[in-house]
Amino acid sequence: MTSDPASSPQPSCELRQALPTDAAAIHALMRPFVSQHLLLARSEAEIIELTRHGFVAMQGERCIGFAAVEIYSPKLAELQCLAVHPEAQRLGVGRQLVGQCIERARSLGVMEILAISSSEDFLRSCGFDFSLPDQKKALFYQIRERPFDDR
Repeated sequence: MTSDPASSPQPSCELRQALPTDAAAIHALMRPFVSQHLLLARSEAEIIELTRHGFVAMQGERCIGFAAVEIYSPKLAELQCLAVHPEAQRLGVGRQLVGQCIERARSLGVMEILAISSSEDFLRSCGFDFSLPDQKKALFYQIRERPFDDR
């Protein structure tokens, strides 16, 4: 990694482990990003599952950010559902959430975290890079449609 995402300036918010009781607030935070096709639609049940290795940024009682890391194996995890309220963007909240996810994966002995995002520059600034630049690309085979509506 080339930089430490957790060393960003501290906005006026608290970062903490996400809880299943945060699911409704996380769902509401994600809704505009889902509508813009920037995030995949998730049910509250899916979000509850992601809270196991997820983190929220709270400003008082208001959820202004969320990110989770899904652990696939000791070799691989995936950064998922990174969302920061527009009013809190560019204040270091996203970088801190990414940093928490990286630390969680590191503490579990994971070797590598992948991220699928339209925010390549942001992720690169957090230390992400292409595994095999110009050699391989991630390809996906869609088995079934995933709705972009709000479930």
